[in-house]
Amino acid sequence: MASIVCFGEMLIDFVPDTAGVSLAESQGFLKAPGGAPANVACAITKLGGSSAFIGKVGKDEFGYMLADILKKNGVNADGVLFDEHARTALAFVTLKKNGEREFMFYRNPSADMLLKESELNMDLIKNAKIFHYGSISLITEPCRSAHMAAMKTAKQAGVLLSYDPNVRLPLWPSPEAARHGIMSIWNEADFIKVSDDEVAFLTQKDADSEEAVKSLWRDHFKLMVVTDGEKGCRYYTKAKILIIATIFIKIPEKTNQIFSSIIVIATTTGEEKTLSSSPIPDLQTRYSDLKTRSSDLKIIISLSLSSLKKKTY
Repeated sequence: MASIVCFGEMLIDFVPDTAGVSLAESQGFLKAPGGAPANVACAITKLGGSSAFIGKVGKDEFGYMLADILKKNGVNADGVLFDEHARTALAFVTLKKNGEREFMFYRNPSADMLLKESELNMDLIKNAKIFHYGSISLITEPCRSAHMAAMKTAKQAGVLLSYDPNVRLPLWPSPEAARHGIMSIWNEADFIKVSDDEVAFLTQKDADSEEAVKSLWRDHFKLMVVTDGEKGCRYYTKAKILIIATIFIKIPEKTNQIFSSIIVIATTTGEEKTLSSSPIPDLQTRYSDLKTRSSDLKIIISLSLSSLKKKTY
């Protein structure tokens, strides 16, 4: 059984074939697999861990492609379902020259939104060490109920819960609904990974303020990491707070999902790993060859931080 089970959305990203342009300005788009939980699952296997993915895609060519990519990356796909009545989700995304991200989603509804509690592979969840998820699966029913049931099952089985909210405001009815929905399950997690932008959004305070960050801390948390873009990150445990500066290395743009996978795998293995390639095969940017020991969380985190502002879905 997989040590880490990732739950949520898996979709197709379409990114402009020219960097820095808006979606309207782009003359063409490149297809790439996406979805934060699926990215994490693939990154975990690249780091030498064992992972599984639970989610739903359309019974279409894109859905088959995504399931095949999971398998090629060594991810257990027993929890992947195919919906006959809804398509695989699509997202058009770009990072403009001014640093602003632009999204356009096609999911009205998409297959991932239609996952039901009765369709969950509970054995995968019960036998995991860590259950990892985001917040997009909380937006609509029936997926929200499936998400809540999966968390409950994991908790009752003694599985640790890992939460990366991965805020995507265009998908929520309103910013207020997003804030409420994301925080509705905050207290259930054992591990939290949140960006500085998300701290500001969730607390409505300055993300550099320790008061803002500490308002998100809960006494039962084992670890909370705040990523600060090019500045590095802050990580919090019961015992200490540590600020880690960035080590500038060449890393893929989907750093937030890779970062999440590094955090969760650090809790399950102490073996030496080499970070050598991006988690999804379509991403051509490669890591510098770096060796690290995954039992040393401080070093692992520091190797993951140089491009966190360049976020894609």
